[in-house]
Amino acid sequence: MGTAEYPCGLGSWQGGALGRALALAEAQLLSSAMDDVFGLELLQLGEWGRGRELLRASRTRRQCLIGPGGQGGEAPDIIARPASLPIATGTIDAVLLPHCLEIEPDPHAVLREADRVLLGEGHLIVLGFNPWSLWGLRTAASRTGFPPGFSRLLSEGRVRDWLVLLGYEVSAVHRYLYVLPVEPRARARVPGMLHRGLFNPLPAGGYLLKARKRVYALTPIRPRRRDPRALLGGLVNPSA
Repeated sequence: MGTAEYPCGLGSWQGGALGRALALAEAQLLSSAMDDVFGLELLQLGEWGRGRELLRASRTRRQCLIGPGGQGGEAPDIIARPASLPIATGTIDAVLLPHCLEIEPDPHAVLREADRVLLGEGHLIVLGFNPWSLWGLRTAASRTGFPPGFSRLLSEGRVRDWLVLLGYEVSAVHRYLYVLPVEPRARARVPGMLHRGLFNPLPAGGYLLKARKRVYALTPIRPRRRDPRALLGGLVNPSA
């Protein structure tokens, strides 16, 4: 099983003030988004955050972290590429993609693989950065990407369209990250990351999409019973 390369410098950025505040805010956001996500198994694709802090609010019986390894934090349960999962088809109740689509070279393949392992009516949760925000502008202006390794951001509308094409129903959308993408004193601004505030004109820098895999059963159509008299050319019974 081939492994993916972890973006250089991303682990150090996540350990800084801005990265830590973002991960804490997203963990708080996921705690409410996963209130109705139950079942046996939840997968997180990608080593976003420190250890399993994004999975602490999960109500599934088990949680599994899949990633490339080499971040410097807690090792993943399975080292593998998100686009090629060593998981049986239709065995997972929920999949979490925290900024995974923006790092992987083929986001379509990641979504198809997540769809493959999900059970019918399973949940798919996506975290992404808004390219039409100050965070997106800083990403576009950075030579190495911002956060490090993020050079291509996917809009909420594009990801939503992909999910609909795969047969998913988007059940919830949460927009967050109403702070400037700068480092100083970011640790004290976790509430501002989740809520716009009364006089804050900034567009949301991030979004959460929650979707459910719909499976539509085919209803068999019974053959229509034909009148036996029609086989005789429409002849009527003789009168007495």
